[in-house]
Amino acid sequence: MIAHRELNLRHLEAVAAAARLGSISSASHAMNLSQPALTQAVAKVEAQLGHVLFDRQPSGVTSTEAGRLITARIERALAYVARGGQSVRRGARLPPLPHIERRITFGQLRALIAVDQAGSFALASKRIGLSEPALHRASRDLEQLLGLPLLVRQGRTVQPTATAAVLLRFARLAQSELEAGFDELEALRSEGAGRVTVGTMPLARAILLPQALARFARVYPMASVNVVEGPYVELLARLREGEMDLLIGAMRDPPPVKDIAQEPLFIDDPVIVGRAGHPLLSEPGFAFARLLDFPWVIAATGAPVRHRWEEMFTEHGLEPPRLRIECGSVLVVRGLMLEDDWLTLMSRDQFLFERRAGLLGEIAGAGLSLRRQIGLTVRDDWRPTQLQTAFTDTFRTVCAQWTSGKAMEREPFRYA
Repeated sequence: MIAHRELNLRHLEAVAAAARLGSISSASHAMNLSQPALTQAVAKVEAQLGHVLFDRQPSGVTSTEAGRLITARIERALAYVARGGQSVRRGARLPPLPHIERRITFGQLRALIAVDQAGSFALASKRIGLSEPALHRASRDLEQLLGLPLLVRQGRTVQPTATAAVLLRFARLAQSELEAGFDELEALRSEGAGRVTVGTMPLARAILLPQALARFARVYPMASVNVVEGPYVELLARLREGEMDLLIGAMRDPPPVKDIAQEPLFIDDPVIVGRAGHPLLSEPGFAFARLLDFPWVIAATGAPVRHRWEEMFTEHGLEPPRLRIECGSVLVVRGLMLEDDWLTLMSRDQFLFERRAGLLGEIAGAGLSLRRQIGLTVRDDWRPTQLQTAFTDTFRTVCAQWTSGKAMEREPFRYA
């Protein structure tokens, strides 16, 4: 894998221009470079990537398969850089800079990303192997180019300004596009090679995602899949910045932002769960009000499950009970219920193993109105690699088979 520090956006644009125009001379004219300089830039990129990108003939150049793949990624990456640069200029009511993507360097963007992640120039220097003076210089040059401050010192840390936050998102998207292009080139050498980064919410972790991962790994032994867990807001932010390829979990209606696409895959019916020896398990058809007689543990206000839990009581004309413990960790909630007569809401698959082991039991259904759609969330302009497409197709298949199996399950619990 090529190191990001070796990349030169100007050289990458030279490759894209030659591919688009089909001629080195035409590309050199379009980029205002001499023909030898552009030829050298293309050759350097080919050497860095380890692929021949063009078939050269007297009549011009034709992209190879490697050239077609990487050119598409380069053009998307440059478009992100241009959007980021012009967005921050426009936000500050500054005039646009023509061909801003030719003025910004990848080294400048890399420095900004590193300092943002590390919170200091010293730590960023250690993490990416560049000297502190080099990082300071790259940051200053980028600020001077844009005419805006990007980093400010707050105590012992360095934080991005609001302007930098906008630019950082597009910089990371540009970086993710190039990484996707590198994966596609690697797949030309080793079929099935590449990476997929998946964000997941609790529901999919227990059964569906492991099944999909196992199937995918058998078919694509050269692939690498990184599974990231976390709260929805954090995962969504990482998805929108290109740090993740797709997010699996409960869908939001309406979507919280406009630049994502949601694909429903199945309906989840949450149920009321307690320990295997819970008193309510011996009371079939109990009155709903009996649920007020036991302590509940539910995620804090703002979580979708908390809202559904409150709705469950209000639909029965009851005030939700006071929560003594608020917790969104499935592991903590499971452990708490094993200690006493606590109740919670879960998907059946979230406590599948504990149910099989005779530790937790389904006390009652939560009601059809509490159903929620589970699916895939991606960026609306996401262009997946073949490997990423294969993974999403695998997950869709697993979900479809799971849904058909669920159709055979018993009817929901009816309260007396």
